[in-house]
Amino acid sequence: MSAPFDLSDDSVVVVIGTGAGGGTLANELAQKGISVVALEAGGRHLPDDYINDEWPSFSQLAWLDKRTTSGGWRVAKDFAGLPAWIVKAVGGSTTHWAGASLRFQDHEWKSLTHYGAVEGANLLDWPIEPEEMAPYYAKAEDKMGVTLTNGIPGLPGNNNFKVMKAGADKLGYTECHTGRMAINSQERDGRSACQQTGFCFQGCKFGAKWSTAYTEIPLGEATGNLEVREYAHVLTIEHNDEGKVSGVVYADKDGNQHRQAARAVAVAGNSIESPRLLLNSASSMFADGLGNSSGQVGKNYMRHMTGSVYGIFPEPVRMWRGTTMAGIVQDEARHDPSRGFVGGYELETLSIGLPFMAAFLDPGSWGREFTSAMEGYENMAGMWIVGEDMPQETNAITLHAEEKDQFGMAVPNVHFTDHANDIAMRNHAYQQGSALYDAVGATRTLPTPPYPSTHNLGTNRMSEDPSKGVVNKWGQSHDIANLFVSDGSQFTTGAAENPTLTIVSLAIRQADYIADQMSKGEL
Repeated sequence: MSAPFDLSDDSVVVVIGTGAGGGTLANELAQKGISVVALEAGGRHLPDDYINDEWPSFSQLAWLDKRTTSGGWRVAKDFAGLPAWIVKAVGGSTTHWAGASLRFQDHEWKSLTHYGAVEGANLLDWPIEPEEMAPYYAKAEDKMGVTLTNGIPGLPGNNNFKVMKAGADKLGYTECHTGRMAINSQERDGRSACQQTGFCFQGCKFGAKWSTAYTEIPLGEATGNLEVREYAHVLTIEHNDEGKVSGVVYADKDGNQHRQAARAVAVAGNSIESPRLLLNSASSMFADGLGNSSGQVGKNYMRHMTGSVYGIFPEPVRMWRGTTMAGIVQDEARHDPSRGFVGGYELETLSIGLPFMAAFLDPGSWGREFTSAMEGYENMAGMWIVGEDMPQETNAITLHAEEKDQFGMAVPNVHFTDHANDIAMRNHAYQQGSALYDAVGATRTLPTPPYPSTHNLGTNRMSEDPSKGVVNKWGQSHDIANLFVSDGSQFTTGAAENPTLTIVSLAIRQADYIADQMSKGEL
């Protein structure tokens, strides 16, 4: 373990959050000899601690701080206090994620160019060229041990995948496989291969799944350049008279406040907490919040177009056995406006246990239709839909006028309403998912509304033009040179792919930039 850094040490880079972005960035900087203090709001849970039981695991890992919701989305009605299903622990949501690791398609970096102006959408091209990302994607895939890359074999297909593959073949889909997954299909980096227990969302007890909790963080700590402070919940970011960030104020487990000085600050608290922190850090110099001269902090919240389809079959499927999301159909993840929408979507295998199925299948429903579906659980196959949703300025994270959290800070309100493009895409996906199961003999199909969000994106987006976003192509604030955003909130658009691989790739790239700027004396 590294020796602790002094609270007054203003040579350190402070990284807020230890998930895919923050955990990766902290390690990458530490490997380059840069002193890093990583502040994590939650505790440290490692594979031996993970619980293979949905509700207790949820209580152990989930971010359950007070939040409010508004807007037209079903989640505001069904799960008003839980708009997002993310993690409060070292490793962030990389403990809970399913492992799907897909590169953006080239056109998705430039959605405004390819889709044109879409009414009601705040589309913008990323200020990054696709070819610029290729070497960073390659580094991330190697770091994470992504299957079907670098000669790493794919994971075996479980029954849920076999049903999906049979249906995909019947529909004429040609891109169906067990996925590019950051889950070891064979021993690698001192971590075991997947044991097929099926509790991917509850933390991998075997360490087969890549998580910053037990990969990046300990590697960074071993250099002596990284100190991780657990139960360090950041309240505000402070700045000096020149308008440069100078330190952060955080509360410890007992609610005592501390101030850590900083040479630079990287915010990686996910797309709800990161804008909330910038807004809660308003001052006389930055009356609308830090980095918010554009008024875009918190705006353009995206959660991916999601939903699920379950099929019930005459024979048992036992979909819960095996890797949860090792199965994907990519044929619909293309831009083809003839389908009635721009952008595309993936279909990915999904299984949730009986407790979550009862909560999520169709929230609030009861009666024979619901109970008969639950009785069919053993014979059920399931898939998750994930597609590109449209950024809308009105979909936003704002500070609640009255509600305060346990530290007296304004809580975030998460406002979201589907764009017409999202609805058209979801309906198409429901139709295709149901057709896939029908083609292999389903007796019933169950299109299921979206769950609390796991892919939270936008809200501090990248832009070439400082008036249209919050950070530049390096995730560096347009307004404050030593303030960075290092998580999914910097996404300009969402693409159809699960975001973690891109978050990690951007963090590796950002670390190179920060180190270069430091060596030049610019930071």
